[in-house]
This record gives sequence, C-alpha cells and structure tokens, in this order.
Amino acid sequence: QLAESGGGLVQPGESLRLSCVISEVRFTLANYAIGWFRQVPGKERECVSYIWWRRGDTVYADSVKDRFTISRDYAKNTTYLQMDSLKPEATGVYYCAAGLGLRPTGHLPPDNLYDVWGQGTQVTVSS
Repeated sequence: QLAESGGGLVQPGESLRLSCVISEVRFTLANYAIGWFRQVPGKERECVSYIWWRRGDTVYADSVKDRFTISRDYAKNTTYLQMDSLKPEATGVYYCAAGLGLRPTGHLPPDNLYDVWGQGTQVTVSS
C-alpha cells in the first residue's frame, strides 16, 4: 500500500511537503519508480514528478520544474514531494504511485504503467 500525507490549505507563494509511505511488504523498492500525480476536477491526471528508487534519478513536469523537488528516504520507505512557491493552479488531489521496472528515460512515464496507487491528499492554494 501507498499512503500520502501532508496536504492542506496554503497561500500562494508558500510551501508544502507531501509524503508517500510505501508499506507493501512485497515491494522490492530498488526495482520500482515512484511518481507523484495531480488531479484537478475536470482535467486529466497529470504526472508532476518521478523518481527511480535505485539511483534517485528524477524527472519533473515543466509546470513544476525548479519549484518542486522529489526525494526518497531508504530507511523510512518514504518518498517526498517538496513544493515551493506554490501557485493557485497547483490546487488538486495529489497521488503517489509505484511502478515496477519503470527505469529512467528522461521522460515521465504514462500513468497506465504504474501498478499501485495511494488514496491521495488534497492541496489547496488560495488567498
């Protein structure tokens, strides 16, 4: 299972850090990639970032590059998404997902290649 946390209501320009704890014991995380996605009502789900667990390779969507940072903590089986300089258009439900064998290519893998999804956490950026 994957469990997200850290969402909330913030003002534009502020920061949030989302966490994704991977508790599924069958996972050999070294073989997995973790993606963070954003779902806005009425729009398609968008992948905002990806990390290859083994080496830490990362990829970002252009819309969040230089403002969001994805990272992982081996000891805690946790992936983080640090979101800085938040804008109102960042509002949405954020999901993490795990994909087996999604080796880094420099591009964000399509969401249908991810195997397991969390329940999501709401992020609202509003003044």
